[in-house]
Amino acid sequence: MAGNGSIAPQAWDRQEEVRPMKAASTLDYRDIARARLPRFLFEYYDGGSYAEVTLRRNIADLEAIALRQRVLTDVSTINLSTTLFGQPQAMPIALAPIGLAGLGARRGEVQAARAAEAAGIPFCLSTVSACPIDEVVAGTTKPFWFQLYMIRDRAFMRDLLAKARAAGCSALIFTVDMPVPGSRYRDYRSGLAGAPGFAGNMRRVMQAVARPRWAWDVGVHGRPHHLGNVAPALGKNSGLEDFFAWMGGNFDASVGWDDLDFLRSEWDGPIVIKGILDVEDAREAARRGVDGIVVSNHGGRQLDGVPSTAVALPPIADAVGDALTVLVDGGIRSGLDVVRMLALGAKGVLLGRAWAFALAGGGQKGVAHMLRLMEAEMRVAMALTARTSIAAIDRSILVR
Repeated sequence: MAGNGSIAPQAWDRQEEVRPMKAASTLDYRDIARARLPRFLFEYYDGGSYAEVTLRRNIADLEAIALRQRVLTDVSTINLSTTLFGQPQAMPIALAPIGLAGLGARRGEVQAARAAEAAGIPFCLSTVSACPIDEVVAGTTKPFWFQLYMIRDRAFMRDLLAKARAAGCSALIFTVDMPVPGSRYRDYRSGLAGAPGFAGNMRRVMQAVARPRWAWDVGVHGRPHHLGNVAPALGKNSGLEDFFAWMGGNFDASVGWDDLDFLRSEWDGPIVIKGILDVEDAREAARRGVDGIVVSNHGGRQLDGVPSTAVALPPIADAVGDALTVLVDGGIRSGLDVVRMLALGAKGVLLGRAWAFALAGGGQKGVAHMLRLMEAEMRVAMALTARTSIAAIDRSILVR
């Protein structure tokens, strides 16, 4: 990474193809994704806001947490299963909502949802996904989660929530840390944002042409290229520049705690607030009776300079952990990181970039392989910290 937070230009000269099964870690999938995706799309997935201080903190603070190795304990049987919002799942992992994720591979959200379903974990579809709700429903057999941004147009919101209800979505993930979009320098440098009209479109086309495999799989066969859930609001103006202009003008900056009443009137399932970083906000969420929260700084993509989620999580879990379900995302790159977050007080984690890169690197098979890597790494971490169940993971496995 260059010193200004962007990828060094020579990285884009790499054209080698790497087979998905050669990946030994999520970082390997990041390299594969960088070689396969157009620059504007890789930078969108990989980047953060401003100078990306929080993006780096998410990773560094988590990696700095030392695990306490214990030996001569029977760890011949390790159980990774857990329950979230009344639903059993194979691991305390869910695939986080990612905007534009479906552009990483042909009809990408459907492929990722199928991989999550096969692994026995939840998939969360973003409001701004490439594939609409009904397409993901048609491509899967089990309910998935739906993520919601608060839009000014409440009639549009009601229609969207009605679609999610009709689809049988089992939880609503309400993202609250984006009343206004953060400033993401990489998106401007790559031409994804701030490049309207013919010139901007041609810049992205040329980047796509430089990645012929992606251009054929996604650009040609992956149509239609519009954001399925918000396509009715965009109308004919469905280009990327139209979406970013719409997003900046239609996210509701006036949203407050009382808007939870609107959500409850339209949604009768679990409601989870995503974007909590402060203990007082977590306590207010508990007072308001939501089912869960996600300790999140939007992957370092919104307010730069805020604490990492690994630092924010413990006091929040201590304050509200008995009142609601605490989940977390941010900086999680391995099964060891999952165990670290569980030890810090989370009941489950949301993977973001890990699955976006695996999808770009190998489609559904890549996401499935990444999840198997995570599972294997979790088993090693649990065995060598003498823990045989998820419920047994606590801060006693951490070196103080």
